Amino acid sequence: MRTSIATVSLSGALTEKLTAAARAGFDGVEIFENDLLASPLTPEEVRARCADLGLSIDLYQPMRDIEAVPSEEFARNLRRAEHKFRLMERLGADTVLVCSSVSPLAEDDDALAAFQLRRLAELAEGFGIRVAYEALAWGRHVSTYDHAWRIVEAADHPALGTCLDSFHILARGSDPKGIEDIPGEKIFFLQLADAPLMAMDVLQWSRHYRCFPGQGGFDVAGLVGHVMRAGYEGPLSLEVFNDVFRQAEAGPTAVDALRSLLVLQESVGLTEPPAPVVPTGIAFAELVTPDVEPLSEILEALGFARTARHRSKPVDLWQQGEARLLLNTGPAARRDGTQLAAVGLESPDPAGAARRAEALLAPVLPRRRAPEDASLDAVAAPDGTELFFCATDRPELPSWTGDFEPIAHKSPVAHTPLVAHESPLTGGIHRIDHLALTQPWHQFDEAALFHHSVLGLGAQESVDVADPYGLLRSRAVTNADGSVRIALGVGAAPSADEGGRAQHIALATGDVVTAARRFRDAGGRLLPIPANYYDDLAAKYELGDGELEAYRELGILYDRDADGAFRHCYTETIGRVFFELVQRDEGYRGYGAQNAPVRLAAQHVRRPVR
Repeated sequence: MRTSIATVSLSGALTEKLTAAARAGFDGVEIFENDLLASPLTPEEVRARCADLGLSIDLYQPMRDIEAVPSEEFARNLRRAEHKFRLMERLGADTVLVCSSVSPLAEDDDALAAFQLRRLAELAEGFGIRVAYEALAWGRHVSTYDHAWRIVEAADHPALGTCLDSFHILARGSDPKGIEDIPGEKIFFLQLADAPLMAMDVLQWSRHYRCFPGQGGFDVAGLVGHVMRAGYEGPLSLEVFNDVFRQAEAGPTAVDALRSLLVLQESVGLTEPPAPVVPTGIAFAELVTPDVEPLSEILEALGFARTARHRSKPVDLWQQGEARLLLNTGPAARRDGTQLAAVGLESPDPAGAARRAEALLAPVLPRRRAPEDASLDAVAAPDGTELFFCATDRPELPSWTGDFEPIAHKSPVAHTPLVAHESPLTGGIHRIDHLALTQPWHQFDEAALFHHSVLGLGAQESVDVADPYGLLRSRAVTNADGSVRIALGVGAAPSADEGGRAQHIALATGDVVTAARRFRDAGGRLLPIPANYYDDLAAKYELGDGELEAYRELGILYDRDADGAFRHCYTETIGRVFFELVQRDEGYRGYGAQNAPVRLAAQHVRRPVR
């Protein structure tokens, strides 16, 4: 179906909004009146700009407080409407949105509302314009879509129809099934928005917290299904009031918006893009660093061995069990400092995963490689992290490990070296448990939708935790068996001289106490945890003999739910990266969220190592 977006959904001047919508791939736009009033362009110039960009103007909006008012007021309203209809002629827009009245002058009189809307439609018809009547969720007397439709039906004019808005319908808890009773030709327009489920005034909810379909808690897809079964043939249009979106760069927001509509159309069976290819594991995590020594010391203390070097790039492979880390000291590392830059995702069909990503507007990344290097498809996540689709050591497909040449090595640490086949129960690291990726403040919802729709990962509920800078919001995405877990986080950033908010790599072990001791005895520095935490831990749980003392000694944190326990501790921070040692009972699905405030506060007083 055709796609459209209201200019109010994007930041910037009107011309910037139009350019962003066109570049993202939208077919049309709704012109929000305030955007036109603030533009130096004439309506004719806006019309020409849209035509040059390949955009239709699908709706002009809003026209407010028209109906069910005293006759003198209605006469003034018709005068105002005639002026707007002449403007719409110049603009090239043929449909106007009329919101149900919130005026204190409005009367609770459906017959009067129908009569006056019919008069408005008669006037509009003379200009070749249709009137789409919408029930605002906070309308004075008309606040539900079925009530608005009854008035439209009673008015009985060909130039008068209804506009359905998913937010206004779903925020009030209305049953959208009744939409199927509205003739499709009388649904003049469909506006879509999602929203997080919140207990607050509906007007404030609408004006500040709407989001794109798939980013909130509403069943927008179910509503669209009802609209399609009614016979609607117009565009799917986004009208999203969101403080974050209006401050973010318009271009990426428009891409995110169109991606949400592509996923929505797929979910209701309107399109069939390439199917999701869910990753089955984390092949590697790549760190870029201007100084390899601090990271090397940490990895050696953790029991990793440097096993190979890329044949043509300054990239080393460090490995322990199935946990693989790449250390890149190329030009990007010198420019940006130590950080997590790329993730290799084990994929049953790397080419299919890339096709899915490209179909859903994920930027495909050019890759510099030698002729003999494995051809790896990579896309950029919203935060800039590079995502590679990998087949590791599978005979039927080229493996990225073939680009690395083995190197002889000795264990540089005093303790017994951990080798790839060592049992995790002895304290060895056997895989990457999860990755925690810090998101730019304006891309948290985009990131969740991206990882769900492009990668096929399931999104868990958001969690808010307190830290020294305010609230940190976190949302995990994961595959069914937990072999891929990514925690997306956003929150107020530390000051620049503290290195910004860090990301981290969680490493799975079957015995976190042994792993932590080995790390410490090899010279590694664990994050100290205040004694008050352990006093509280003793009050909450009955632990085994010596267990609490071991946790206190090593800075190990503890959590438990009905399905199991979670034990974890942290290394010092290097640049913008630190490591977490994790011992997870099989049934435990979380990430120790209740311990996050303690960890964040402890990191606040420990400056990162550069």
